[in-house]
Amino acid sequence: MSSKSNTSLIPLDVLFGNPERVSPKISPDGTRMAYIAPFNKVLNIWMRSITSQNDKPITHDMDRGIRTYLWSYDNKRILYLQDKGGNENFHLYSTDLESLESTDLTPFENIQVRIVEHVKQFPNKILLSINKDDPRIHDVYKLNFDTGILELVCKNPGNIVDWEADYNLQIRAATCARSDGGFDLLVRDNEESEWTTKVTWDAEDALTSQPLSFTKDGMGIYLIDSRNSNTGRLIKLDISSNKVDIIAEDPVYDVSAVMINPDNYEIQAVSFNRARNDWLVLDSSVKLDFQNINNLDNGDFSVYSRDTADNTWMVGFTKDTGPISFYSYNRQRQKGKFLFEHQPKLGQYTLANMQPVSFKARDGLTIHGYLTFPTKVKASNLPMVLNVHGGPWARDSWGFDPSGQWLANRGYLCFQVNFRGSTGYGKKFVNAGDREWGGKMHNDLVDAINWAIKEGYADPSRLAIFGGSYGGYAALVGATFTPDLFQCAVDIVGPSNLITLIKSVPPYWEPMIATFHKRVGHPDKDVDFLKSRSPLFRVDDIKIPILIAQGANDPRVKQAESKQIVEAMRKKGLPYKYLLFPDEGHGFAKPENRLKFFGAAEKFLAKNL
Repeated sequence: MSSKSNTSLIPLDVLFGNPERVSPKISPDGTRMAYIAPFNKVLNIWMRSITSQNDKPITHDMDRGIRTYLWSYDNKRILYLQDKGGNENFHLYSTDLESLESTDLTPFENIQVRIVEHVKQFPNKILLSINKDDPRIHDVYKLNFDTGILELVCKNPGNIVDWEADYNLQIRAATCARSDGGFDLLVRDNEESEWTTKVTWDAEDALTSQPLSFTKDGMGIYLIDSRNSNTGRLIKLDISSNKVDIIAEDPVYDVSAVMINPDNYEIQAVSFNRARNDWLVLDSSVKLDFQNINNLDNGDFSVYSRDTADNTWMVGFTKDTGPISFYSYNRQRQKGKFLFEHQPKLGQYTLANMQPVSFKARDGLTIHGYLTFPTKVKASNLPMVLNVHGGPWARDSWGFDPSGQWLANRGYLCFQVNFRGSTGYGKKFVNAGDREWGGKMHNDLVDAINWAIKEGYADPSRLAIFGGSYGGYAALVGATFTPDLFQCAVDIVGPSNLITLIKSVPPYWEPMIATFHKRVGHPDKDVDFLKSRSPLFRVDDIKIPILIAQGANDPRVKQAESKQIVEAMRKKGLPYKYLLFPDEGHGFAKPENRLKFFGAAEKFLAKNL
């Protein structure tokens, strides 16, 4: 770890290129460690033994890189998910650790694989959901690694959006989408039994409730549940009696993560993502471990993996002013060992603090966010970039944020706002965003700007709006709905026409379409309303240059969303720059594409702000 520090420009490839190493995971038998690192400039899975530094790549992807992987519990193979060109049609691949041969375990055309469950009790089997019979719905299959045989174990009637298996790898619960935008939780005693509706989550609880896991005996199920509460609480539901035990709750924040004992399936710890991530330890047997881990480094930590003996944990720390750091922690010795940082070159530079803030929106609602100030300059009258998160049913959190650091390093104040409709702050807050795309959700962003100006932080004559997905939509709204507020806007894979957006969702989103109808609008019944909230129909109001970036294979926000507004701006002679990436989807996976985009965005902001 470097002790050097300077305020010079951080190169784009240090911020947005491939990490040097990331995502360490211990093998189930505790003898080896895998991680992701570049091989021939493409992210691949590497491996080394715990006792010697014999690091070698075990996959040889030459295109998009690998980002999601897991060990099989038989210690014989690494499993990973991969799509093509960003189309999100993920297949499951296996790399044999003896031969190093990689095999597509799901070699079907135009399908999407999701992992349902893989448990150590069945080391050579895994449950997958695959939409191979109908692109709209995922059925559950059991895959035997040794034989390669896929066995259908549960047929989707058409409205199931999620599946839960118990300790015995039996599908025992299913989340069923309702026509009102809510969900039913179906439960059964075994795979031969009939389904029973055990819980009904109305639309108001839909974004703050979900199933997590069965208890070991299969008689109870852990849920995040906001019924009879404003926030998503962790509860245990007794399946036979319907008795509810509240395990953990907070009056303001939803439960954000849960750590479950892999042997007895008891809850060990719960986290709440407040201004920072806070762990509540419930199991006394890990209390000392959490204390020891917390002392290893600054920042907020997560446990990435555990071996079968539960002696070695892989943990990662995120912090605002440095790279993500990874450690192995030995529970017997109560010692942690530094492994690596995701991008050690960051240690050569001065990074900016990410400061939690809150303010009142015009209707009195408390809004939280984060300010990242440029270093070594007075925190007043700064050019400011409103950096809007996607989702919108997501949130910004404290920790290392490459876009925030990039903006601060280039002299801009970066403001990230968890506007209404963001998750993590309870159901009233997230539901306050219903049918408010381009309405009160945008007002919150405007109120954030006015607050920053009033506090003296931001220069009102030098404001930009920047974001991806919903954040890209917000950028287009900023340019069309409040055209006098900003000097420029940057839209990454953002929708411009809410009617065509909702009509063109991927087929596997169709079971959840009622969510969009309720929370955004119905493309047939609410035509005028959706037009009024779509930037495309306000192109005449644009007064500022817009940078638009799009992946050609985006299944969520189709290329047509960018094409429509680019064409409308071209016809009217309005200033824009359009970047189309033919080998990307909903965001930019390839480092060369990220560097091209951020290089263009940097020039664009410098010219217009």
